[in-house]
Amino acid sequence: MHINPYLFILPRSPGQIVWNYKQHQQFELDLEYSVRLAQLVNNPNNFDSSNPIDINLLNSGLLIETAEPPLSWGWDELSRIFHIGTQNIPCGHVPQDIEEWSRHYLEHCTQVLDSPAPAPAAIHGPLIDLPAVGELPEVTLRDSLMQRKTCRSFTGEALSLNDLGTLLYLSLGYLQEREDDTDETIAEGLTARRSSPSGGGLNACEGFVLVQNVDGLEPGLYRYHPAHHALSPIHPLPEEPLGLLLCGQHFINNLPLGLFISARFDRLWWKYPHSRAYRMAYVEAGHIAQTFQLVATGLGLKTWLTGALTDDRVEALLGLQNNPEQALFFVGCGHSDGQAMCEEMRALLASQEQPA
Repeated sequence: MHINPYLFILPRSPGQIVWNYKQHQQFELDLEYSVRLAQLVNNPNNFDSSNPIDINLLNSGLLIETAEPPLSWGWDELSRIFHIGTQNIPCGHVPQDIEEWSRHYLEHCTQVLDSPAPAPAAIHGPLIDLPAVGELPEVTLRDSLMQRKTCRSFTGEALSLNDLGTLLYLSLGYLQEREDDTDETIAEGLTARRSSPSGGGLNACEGFVLVQNVDGLEPGLYRYHPAHHALSPIHPLPEEPLGLLLCGQHFINNLPLGLFISARFDRLWWKYPHSRAYRMAYVEAGHIAQTFQLVATGLGLKTWLTGALTDDRVEALLGLQNNPEQALFFVGCGHSDGQAMCEEMRALLASQEQPA
């Protein structure tokens, strides 16, 4: 007898939850079952076919008769649990053709819409209207793709409010130009369209703007409200170096403009109440980050991006502690000398190349 290798245990007094994350099954164990499972973890050979608890643990899949071959993973257990635990969307039946899928999906959407969608982000303080999207220079999409470059050396030169408005509208805004691009299949309240795709049309990602040097705006943190194409102030700039927000990546310290991309998990869970939806949050954030970079490149700016956030500091700064909205990614832009490495790293590399 063997212990199923795809289990993790959550203490939930007065018992514990055992989760078979590969099969998306949860079991609540009382003290007697918990003690017996611990004994069998210590020595699976103590399995007793005359013990009803042992038989129930076997029938539930917490014990298995044949050992499973070890998974070659090479990473930590948490990433393994996440990857396997979000595989294979749990559903009782897979539609066998497009007609069956259409009926199934329509029924699901109807059930979802029976409950209200999570409310938009609250507006605290006065809204700061942003300029309408301006004209981009005469560059092609091919030009932007070829010229986009991750840089870590910025001049700190100010950006214009017009450039900020263009960046936010084309990456996160609800495009007025697409308001008529709807049909009867789009549910009321989900008609807003962005330039980047979004799982289920939910627009689950939001944006917090980090302003250090933008003409006409006080330095600080702002939330972007796409329905209004406007900003609301969230927090002044912290006194400590901004690099501490990004695990010590201090090239942000001279970046005039940045964007924290967050995900409204409550909006995702409203339509997709299973853990695989978590994957879609990062996919959507990636789409938005790439769009932001292409627009910035079209405006003649260089970009830098990172997923290495000091989460507790960022959450405190954005007011997202214990919140179903969480920051996932950061992308910024500004004028640059085009160097991929910061000046300090280049100096360090040059010193190591010198002969002793």
